[in-house]
Amino acid sequence: MDIDTIKRRYAEGLKPSALVAEIREKISLWDDPALFIHLPDWNEVVSMAVEVEAMSPDLPLWGIPFVVKDNIDVAGWPTTAGCPAFSYVPECDAEVVRRLRAAGAIPLGKANLDQFATGLVGTRSPYGVPRNAIDAEFLPGGSSSGSASAVAAGLCCFSLGTDTAGSGRVPAAFQGLVGWKPSKGLLSTRGVVPACRSLDCVSVFGHSAGDAAKVAAVLRGFDEADPFSREIEPCGRLGMGFRFGIPRDLDFSGDPDTPHLFAAAAERMRELGGLAVEVDLRPFVEAAKLLYEGPWVAERWAAVGGFLEEHPGEVFPVTRRILEDSKGWDAAAAFRASYRLAELARVAGKVWREVEVMLLPTTPRLYTVAEVLEEPYRTNATLGRYTNFMNLLDLCAVAVPAGVARDGRAPWGVTLAAPAGWDAVLLGLAGRFRGEAGEASTFCENEAIPVAVCGAHLEGLPLHWQLAERGALLRERTKTAAVYRMFVIPAAGALPQRPALIRDEACGASIEVEVWELSAAAFGDFVSRIPGPLGMGKVLLESGEEVPGFIAEPRAKEGAEEITSFGSWKAWLGP
Repeated sequence: MDIDTIKRRYAEGLKPSALVAEIREKISLWDDPALFIHLPDWNEVVSMAVEVEAMSPDLPLWGIPFVVKDNIDVAGWPTTAGCPAFSYVPECDAEVVRRLRAAGAIPLGKANLDQFATGLVGTRSPYGVPRNAIDAEFLPGGSSSGSASAVAAGLCCFSLGTDTAGSGRVPAAFQGLVGWKPSKGLLSTRGVVPACRSLDCVSVFGHSAGDAAKVAAVLRGFDEADPFSREIEPCGRLGMGFRFGIPRDLDFSGDPDTPHLFAAAAERMRELGGLAVEVDLRPFVEAAKLLYEGPWVAERWAAVGGFLEEHPGEVFPVTRRILEDSKGWDAAAAFRASYRLAELARVAGKVWREVEVMLLPTTPRLYTVAEVLEEPYRTNATLGRYTNFMNLLDLCAVAVPAGVARDGRAPWGVTLAAPAGWDAVLLGLAGRFRGEAGEASTFCENEAIPVAVCGAHLEGLPLHWQLAERGALLRERTKTAAVYRMFVIPAAGALPQRPALIRDEACGASIEVEVWELSAAAFGDFVSRIPGPLGMGKVLLESGEEVPGFIAEPRAKEGAEEITSFGSWKAWLGP
């Protein structure tokens, strides 16, 4: 069940109220009592669907069903955070739920989770273990276990989870989904039961990067009432030959399948034009240890420690032990750890001078439910090896399916990571990685604009600095369609000799060009500085695509030397 399929069905005459009736039947047939903590009376869901039918069908998520992790508030529905005694009924929707409902989406129920969002396994809930929708022997992943299972089982188009240490990525890896962990503060956490409040993110599970991007377009945005919300400008672009980081020393904890699946994922990145660069992950891994072996774990005590002291018998045993171990940190230790994190962040940050994105295993290995129940602590720690550092180091990430292990029984995935603000770029790359037909960067406000150059702006020539200083990235080296003539504009003042490209359908030829990509702001600045007789027009490439590029006014050829026969500016310049 994906967004585009549902929209097509609506276009064919299906109504949201009829769709939710179908979903009720699917939930009944799925028959997993551990999946949902709260399913409302279905008449209430139908009423919500009828209300949506009265709204404009042009709304971006009109009639799209979703599920909410049960540490995120939905007005009038109990929020338990996986602990029955903690339950309360909020009067208002969490801000992310409010935005979704305003966009026409329909909430179906509240999904199970590792209690108080403490765990990556999905087994730490008094409500039971939600079934992995692909193979019940294996973990569903946590803490957003039910959120992932609901999407993977086809019971909704997308779901909301949370992600502090990997809870929005590990379940995606284990159930064949895309899991988007946004930049910290990009999505409001108002109305979310905190785990580590300074690090918590609301996450999105979907069947595709495109669906995650559609939801992201609705959810993102500053929330004045959330003190941890922040303005984050979209940034980053990937050109031809983008560089992706691969950790120099990876530890797969003895898994027989995940090493070759990761190698295949790296090869897929190369097929997309990526250049693999080995990077040192040690500062990232050391930062990760601060989350559970340092004072940040005390944030969990700050969130629910008072409840635990009053209701010790109501907390899941594994969760209780983790929370009780979190309360021994003093202020001096917290400051020392923050200093150490700053040091590690400075060292880790150097990697982004070498690469644009990083490719990581989402988890080192796969575990069965039985293995985790037998050893709940070590197995959970292993799963967080490549996820725990993300929020501490202010990164965004997208978990992407990367094949199946155990003779085709168990999904596994990789994660694309980049600095805060690169969310749209990562979603777009995730879509390409999966071979999705559409663009997955639908909420990108920093979409790259191509520009074709054929002369002094070519790489290695005198005016290329004008592109380089504006952060241009090379998309491709190609040729124009065979409809152009090239003339030489003599040097003038500080300007070197330049070519004049003039369209001539009758006498033209193909001319070699480079296509570079600029942000919208950089493109505007670049174009504003072009001196006549050159200007920016549309250049027809041999592929049939038209892109912005340098086109000369007809007056440029008056008395000028024609060099069309050379086929390129560099060929005319010679060695």
